[in-house]
Amino acid sequence: MEWQHIIGFYQVAKLRSFTKAAEVTLRTQSALSQQIKSLEDQLGCQLFERIGRRKIKLTSAGERFLKFAESVLEGYDNLKEDLAELQVAPKGPLKIAAPFTTFYHLLPAKLKKYMELFPQVELTLLDRPQKKVVGLVKEGEADFGLALESIAPKELATIRWRKVDTVLLVPPGHPLTHSKRIALEQIAKYPLILPPKNIKYSGRTLLEKRLRELGAGFRVAMESSNVELSASYVEMGLGISFASIVKELPGLTERKLHFIDLGHHFPPDHIAVMMRKDQVLPPYKKALLNVLFE
Repeated sequence: MEWQHIIGFYQVAKLRSFTKAAEVTLRTQSALSQQIKSLEDQLGCQLFERIGRRKIKLTSAGERFLKFAESVLEGYDNLKEDLAELQVAPKGPLKIAAPFTTFYHLLPAKLKKYMELFPQVELTLLDRPQKKVVGLVKEGEADFGLALESIAPKELATIRWRKVDTVLLVPPGHPLTHSKRIALEQIAKYPLILPPKNIKYSGRTLLEKRLRELGAGFRVAMESSNVELSASYVEMGLGISFASIVKELPGLTERKLHFIDLGHHFPPDHIAVMMRKDQVLPPYKKALLNVLFE
């Protein structure tokens, strides 16, 4: 089956006339008739039914082939548009908001690739806490935000990107590493490294609430808003730390730490890509999503 066969058939089907279709495709009526006959022979079925000397109509097989031809031609038009866009380097602003850890550990390789593909895009990165990220996206100050899905308001569109698990960071050989399923009362026996109270951190709030309900006393040895800082002091033996992390986070997996899963106490969350639902994305902004999720 040749490209011209599809085009010739499509014009005959739309115009319901070999004469008119021949004029549009710049062929003689005889040559066009031969193309259709060759196509019917290849498919093993009749595509047109001749009614009288000049009238024609599609057969059932012809109707189905017309749908196929339309999809092929539409795809070809879309391809031409995409290729045309590649001829001109896209320009324009693109703002991304995310917390420090996401920028530091998860995004460098992705953003480097995007910058190589779109060197003329004016990329702006905004390092902000989770809540601030959401606010920037809601206000239209950032095109995309990366933050926990659990704090995303319903008015924003979200796409899950990376799974986040709550774990307990302890030094190698710590007594808790021998327990298969750790109870919160066991954790409360050791000095804790937790996020500051002045930060709206749902994990600490939930933990303290549950410990109070259990009547378990606990001591906070350090307040740290940065998981890398917390991890370094866990290594030093100051205390044990709660963290919501992507488990393969390079900066943590390289440390001398033991990760204890606390999924039975705290369900997993996800880092999500957030954007305004009413935002119309030009192709160069859509391309960022392709790079992130490839």
